[in-house]
Amino acid sequence: MKPSRHPYLDHATPLAFAHRGGAADGVENTAAAFRRAAAAGYRYFETDVHTTADGRLVAFHDATLDRVTDATGAISALPWSEVRRARVGGTEPLPLFEELLEEFPEARWNVDLKAEPALEPLLELIRRTDAWDRVCVGSFSEARVARAHRLAGPRLATSYGVRGVLGLRLRSWGIPAALRTGAVCAQVPERQGGIPVVDARFVRTAHALGLQVHVWTVNEPDRMGRLLDLGVDGIMTDHIETLRTVLSERGAWS
Repeated sequence: MKPSRHPYLDHATPLAFAHRGGAADGVENTAAAFRRAAAAGYRYFETDVHTTADGRLVAFHDATLDRVTDATGAISALPWSEVRRARVGGTEPLPLFEELLEEFPEARWNVDLKAEPALEPLLELIRRTDAWDRVCVGSFSEARVARAHRLAGPRLATSYGVRGVLGLRLRSWGIPAALRTGAVCAQVPERQGGIPVVDARFVRTAHALGLQVHVWTVNEPDRMGRLLDLGVDGIMTDHIETLRTVLSERGAWS
């Protein structure tokens, strides 16, 4: 039986996701990046979360500060009082995810749980702010998103992890495979290790199960067009202007 559509997905498809707020501008996962995406008309944002040593939930992709900030060290080993002093690209502070929920009340968030310690603080934040319709939780770890679903129940939108995507891919080839119940979408790369993940059979199989297909991270207009022709339900991009143009040309920007 197909699951009913989760309110998180209650928007005309294809969905346009600003990946890390539009990472191409060099200040990924910052309030400045998400403001720019919101000004461009984006409603769906993708971000990542880690917890600091004192349990604060930070919107940031990497486990360490080194790659994109002017500071160093593992986020999990530092208190928020130190992490908050780091600047992405040398200029922009790291936001707490709670701050982003508050600043962008109309936005919907795809949240990649980067580490197990972030799971319960994220669920507590969603409960406290009643953001069930605004957040979809994903992770490469199927066990992590399955645990999130067990703890929160059907109010929480989740996507498949790697194991779930593999099961869906096998089913698309006619090979029996178990799938976790409760997921509302499959969020996948276009290819993995040179092997296509997203093709017409994959999309048909997902849709037959009531699942949306969101593809990451797609920055070239020809690839965007090919995926849209396959019927995918969402695209995550670093290049927010490019995706808006592609969708607008198809009359699909909303």
